[in-house]
Amino acid sequence: MAGGSGHQSPDELTARIEQRLRDAGVGCQIINLVPAPTAVLRRDRIVIVLALALLTVLAWSYLLWLSADMSMGGMDMMGFRMVPSGMGLMMVADMPWQTMEFAFVFAMWTVMMVGMMTPSAVPMILMYARVGRQTQAHGRPLAATVWFATGYFLVWIGFALLATLVQWAFDRAVLLDFTMASTSTVVGGLLFVAAGIYQWTRLKDVCLTQCQRPFAFLMRQGGFRSDAPGSLMLGVRHGAYCVGCCWALMALLLIGGVMNVLWIVLLALLIFLEKVAPFGRQIALVAGTILVVAGAWLFSIGMF
Repeated sequence: MAGGSGHQSPDELTARIEQRLRDAGVGCQIINLVPAPTAVLRRDRIVIVLALALLTVLAWSYLLWLSADMSMGGMDMMGFRMVPSGMGLMMVADMPWQTMEFAFVFAMWTVMMVGMMTPSAVPMILMYARVGRQTQAHGRPLAATVWFATGYFLVWIGFALLATLVQWAFDRAVLLDFTMASTSTVVGGLLFVAAGIYQWTRLKDVCLTQCQRPFAFLMRQGGFRSDAPGSLMLGVRHGAYCVGCCWALMALLLIGGVMNVLWIVLLALLIFLEKVAPFGRQIALVAGTILVVAGAWLFSIGMF
């Protein structure tokens, strides 16, 4: 290479910059974006948005169907509990859960997580597809994006399984009524306070930051992965940050009622604003304060 750095190609210069940053202890990867036709990027965006919108509509439609079934037209449900099946199934309140009931509750939680989390995941999934198209212009970035989204939702399916087990434990402890809402103001107050305090923690801040900055997250993780296993694992990693950000708020579903559609909508809206709005961190802090105050009030009612 005669003549010094002035005769370096763009790729060589990029490699030198990246190496110097790594030598300085800065973990990063420089991605060479290639021009992609605007029409292709627009097509990718339309396909992804329509697919995620359809998924969200189907999930919320299922939840509304279950909620209507759980109401049973105001029937007296004393001594029974409803099974979220959409078929009017009831069980004697003190009867142990059967495999069928566990499966229906798990399906309910899974669909609920998909319906609540898909809207706030759209920016990350769109960013992944865009970077994929601009780094792998002649590859299959949409297929990799599907694997990324699959990894993301797999984490929430795992959370749904954990939530099902927690609901089973609450039910065994006689802490839920037939609508799957908490019957104890003391427990409800403690969960509100715990969720509110978590909103102010460093862990919440770290996880929320990863969710709020899709491109920065992607760069820290080494960029776009064209292979299915790499995209899947990257989606799992992002999903883990998302669970770390939102798990405490999800626990409040057991307080307001797992099939209380208004309560689900309010929590989903709060999560969406936290992750997508420019002032999301401030929203999280305000929500945390409100939750602590509400929790203390509920706890005092239950104790006195």
